[in-house]
Amino acid sequence: MEFKLDTRLWSTKARNLNPYVPGEQPQHENLCKLNTNENPFPPSPKVAEAITSVLINQAHQLRLYPAPESNDLRQALAQVYNLDINQVFVGNGSDEVLALVFASFFLKERPVLAPDISYSFYPVYADTFGVNLVKIPLSADFSIESSDYRQPCSGIIIANPNAPTGILMSLEAIEKLVTEHPNAVVVIDEAYIDFADQESASAVGLIDKHDNLLVTQTFSKSRSLAGLRVGMAFGNPSLIEALTRMKNSFNSYPLDRLAQAGALASVKDVEYFEQTCRQVIELRQQLVSDLNELGFSVLPSQANFIFARPQQGNASEIAQALREQGVIVRYFDKPRIKEYLRITVGTTEQNQRLIEALKQTVEV
Repeated sequence: MEFKLDTRLWSTKARNLNPYVPGEQPQHENLCKLNTNENPFPPSPKVAEAITSVLINQAHQLRLYPAPESNDLRQALAQVYNLDINQVFVGNGSDEVLALVFASFFLKERPVLAPDISYSFYPVYADTFGVNLVKIPLSADFSIESSDYRQPCSGIIIANPNAPTGILMSLEAIEKLVTEHPNAVVVIDEAYIDFADQESASAVGLIDKHDNLLVTQTFSKSRSLAGLRVGMAFGNPSLIEALTRMKNSFNSYPLDRLAQAGALASVKDVEYFEQTCRQVIELRQQLVSDLNELGFSVLPSQANFIFARPQQGNASEIAQALREQGVIVRYFDKPRIKEYLRITVGTTEQNQRLIEALKQTVEV
């Protein structure tokens, strides 16, 4: 039966929205899925143990609402990052946290600044909340130049490492941004920061020095919990309170009991977390080397994905040829990046399958 869309009962806002399009989640057998930056390794075994324990030993508590502020999880995160609990906020994935950020800090007369090539949800949030988003072009080498942001604004939001490029902005450049905009909230979206191969890459350490800095992170990437939906933000207690007020005006219980238990177990298993992050970094380095041998130009990624340009620039054709061989990567048909492919770092076997498929496709 054919369904005809009827928008007559929709609000004007709903009719005019241009929603975010998530990465494809195909369900075909024997698929090599390298398109959505999921971690190639499973989460800590202690996550399943913690969730199972809740289901077996505390199933009766599922009739009760979960802890609204997820205080046990917030306290554990505070200990990891040497913060106070009132400097930590958690939500239903970093996407919800970022939506609350837009609603809490960016609904002002002045615009919000963001890179022109970055996480494609930012302009969707801006459209949803009626925020004037001004896009600042990346440099010719796809890096972010802090001096380009010297203009009046109500806030700045930057993914670091940036997506889809994977390029990392230095802490010195970030602190320069924060210092030059004392009356604007500077948001550093660190979804991929744990894959940086340099120590102290996170901006969380700057929070105590700057009350206008907010850092967001997620359990989806480095902790392999994209299916559990847990995100967090770190910042001055006043910023955290604003997010909490907004959350409680929208969804008072963003994390269910299972999510809180699983996330807490993940935070406590430090050894597993550090081990898998190191493995992803090593796999990324090998993948870059293999792609270089095939003539690809690869940007210097500090994430769990790489952004690569085939020698002929025919990224669209290669993406389609890979798909026909059961290998899925991400292609963006957009100015400046339409000759690039974003490729998630997979397991050794997945990466090798990608390389073998490329050998059948590209001219070396």
